[in-house]
Parts: sequence; C-alpha cells; structure tokens
Amino acid sequence: MSDVLVSARGLEVHFPVRGQGLRKKQAGVLRAVDGVDLDILRGETLGLVGESGCGKSTLGNALLRLIPSTGGSLDFAGTDITTLNGKGLRELRRRAGMVFQDPFASLDPRRTVAQTVSEPLEVHGLRKGRTERARRVAELLELVGLDPAVAGRYPHEFSGGQRQRVGIARALAGEPDFLVCDEAIASLDVSVQAQVLNLLRRLQRQLGLTLLFISHDLSAVRHISDRIAVMYLGRIVEIGPAAAVGTDPQMPYTQALLSAVPLPHPALERQRKRIVLRGDVPSPSAVPSGCRFRTRCPYVFEPCDDVDPALQPAGGPDQLAACHLHGVVGTPATVTAEP
Repeated sequence: MSDVLVSARGLEVHFPVRGQGLRKKQAGVLRAVDGVDLDILRGETLGLVGESGCGKSTLGNALLRLIPSTGGSLDFAGTDITTLNGKGLRELRRRAGMVFQDPFASLDPRRTVAQTVSEPLEVHGLRKGRTERARRVAELLELVGLDPAVAGRYPHEFSGGQRQRVGIARALAGEPDFLVCDEAIASLDVSVQAQVLNLLRRLQRQLGLTLLFISHDLSAVRHISDRIAVMYLGRIVEIGPAAAVGTDPQMPYTQALLSAVPLPHPALERQRKRIVLRGDVPSPSAVPSGCRFRTRCPYVFEPCDDVDPALQPAGGPDQLAACHLHGVVGTPATVTAEP
C-alpha cells in the first residue's frame, strides 16, 4: 500500500471571467489553482497556509471533487477521481469529508443535531434502523466532546464552538480516511480555537485520519501540522516539515508570513523587524510572468522576471521552495527567518 493517500499533479482550477455588455463574452481566465503538485501522506496533517484569495479553499474543494478541475491529474488512494461519477463519486464522498469554515451557515437550522449527524449514515447505508443510527450519533457526539443528550436540539441553541463540533461529528459519520478542514477555526473565539485545534489533533491520532488543515493563521498551522505547504497566487511555493518551515523558511513570501505572527514575549515582539511586502497581490486573472511573487519580493533579481521557478530542495531535509535564490539560475543566497 502506498504511503500517499492524495496526489495531485499539475492540478488546475480555472474560472472564466465574463466581460460587460449584453453578450458578456469571456474576457479572460481566473487561475484560482494553477498547476499544483502535491502529495498528502496517509495519517499525516498537512497544513495549507497563505493570504486570502491565494486559492487555498479552491484547492481543498478540488481535492474532494466538490468543484471540477480544469487540468492535471488527481488520485485518491491510487484511483483517478477526476472522472468519477455515480457510485464511484458517492464512495469518495464517504471516504473524504470536509469541515467548513462557518459553523453557523454550514448547519441546516431546520434539522436537529441528530438529523444532521445521522444523514451520512442513511446516505451511505452504514447503520440499519433508527436505533442503530441513534446509537452511532451518540457515539459521534461523545467523540467530539458533546453530551449525547443534545441530539434533539437545533443549531441556534449552540455556541459557535459547539456548532463546529457538530460539524466535525457530521464529517466523521461516514468513517472517512481524509478530512479537509477549511478555515475550521477562523470564525471562532481565540480560546475556542485552541479547543477545536486540540480536538482535531486528538481525533487525527485516535482515528488515524489524514487531514488537510487550511488556514491563513501560520501559528495555528504550526501547532497542528506535520508538514506545511505555503500557497501563493494559485501555486505551492514552499513545502516541508512544520518545524523547518515554521522556523527557517526558504521562500521570501513564507518569511513575510512568519514575521506577521505575533510573539508571546513582549520584549522579543518589540525588538524584531517586521517584513512589509510592497504592492498588492496581483489578480489571479493576470498572473505576472516569471516568478509570480516577483512584484512584491524584496530579493528580486534578473531571472525572476522571465523564469518561473519550480519547487526545488532548499534548507533542511524534505524542504522545497519555488525560488531562484536556491536554484541553479543566478546566485544562490540564504533566506533566514527573523527571530
């Protein structure tokens, strides 16, 4: 059995940009995901981090076939899932689930907790009869730290953190191998964020799950992940072990993200130098030539304008960065993180 559960090669998700006027002809293409190569290993938590609009959520949806890809290949457990339909797609839905960002919008306000959590059991035929389904719902609620007695309540009776636990229970009902957590803590209070992060870590270890944890919060990603992938303008620009990427980033964009994470020590926070990126993020419908980060990079030099860098070894073991500073083109240099 391969150690790789999910594998993408050259994965693309492009959306047509419509022009103005009566006919609204296609005026261009928005490259939300633009040639992603990614392997997610069985049993690991891969953190996916980047600014808003970089394509993180679109990539997560594409890996689950919630939106169609427009190019490249996508394998799940050795099976090409880009052409699945009917029974094959339903089986994928059982084995791969999602925890959504907004626990207020992702739960049907007209359905009780029991109805919400038991729906995957009915759809996939995992439990026969109401008694068996009710027993399984109680087990799932206990698993995520909720009292089974709340099964008859409605979403409006819960706090944001409790609703997210219900969403996690629903995602686990299909007994999946793979979970995509799309900004699963972004809308929660800080104290509740820590509780949900610890819950996800416990479930990952207890159930042997494979997680893709998507967030713009690098500190949260470092806390939960085994590896971290950094995304910029539709492309993975750095990937490696969480400890390496979180303390010794080899891509200038990752270095800038890390400098924006507040330090818990006030003296160190006052002393460190912040990296402020110049300019705005380019539009995904007008990606710059060469390195797509060159318009904001403080280290830009000659090859960056014309040559699009590929992921290549940089820094520690198993650490890759898409940057000419570490390539064979031009003069190599070392990028170090601010303390």
